[in-house]
Amino acid sequence: MAVQDRSCATRQTIIAGAAEVFEKSGYGRASLIQVAERAQVTKGALYFHFASKQDLAKAVIEEQHRLVVHDGLTVLQEGRPPLDAMIVMCREFGHRLLHDPVVRAGIRLTFEASSFGRSVHEPYEDWIRVMENLATRAITDGAIREGIAPSVLAKFVVASFTGVQMVSDVRTGREDVMERIRDMWQILLPGIQRDMSPDRIGRLLDLIPRNCQAETEH
Repeated sequence: MAVQDRSCATRQTIIAGAAEVFEKSGYGRASLIQVAERAQVTKGALYFHFASKQDLAKAVIEEQHRLVVHDGLTVLQEGRPPLDAMIVMCREFGHRLLHDPVVRAGIRLTFEASSFGRSVHEPYEDWIRVMENLATRAITDGAIREGIAPSVLAKFVVASFTGVQMVSDVRTGREDVMERIRDMWQILLPGIQRDMSPDRIGRLLDLIPRNCQAETEH
């Protein structure tokens, strides 16, 4: 393995280890020594890549955002109808929250960002822009009623998802997060769709599994 490849691999290993420490302990209680031990790297290797705990926390948030953006692009490339894509993006984010410690740690650090002076609005703005674009297309396609402002709907979906996953984390450690995301859309869809037939709503809701077991099988 080339030196540059080894360096990149070590950096990713450190980020993965840091994610586990930050997720469990939070920013304030985490230490670089804990991260080095978890990642199984020397303190010298850790400091070569990250000069401070603040830099490492920023790197975890950036990696979390990169993973979510990658999932969103994958959904868009599938060529789904825009309203379907909005729902599936929420599903994939829920999947990450269940199975990816980097994403869970990134979300926790986002809410603790005042502890290390990190501006965290960019990931939310990115997600809102994507949702707004999809909502605009869904209105043009006739899936969402005219008269609904795409920007307002996008902000509402992102805010609702954020609250749903946060409460799920507090109540159940996110064990029920997929069910709660499904509930969110079950409440939202009748208010935004042009076609409010039970079959149409049922088909869209079936894009999200009812429980963790179904989600795992997906």
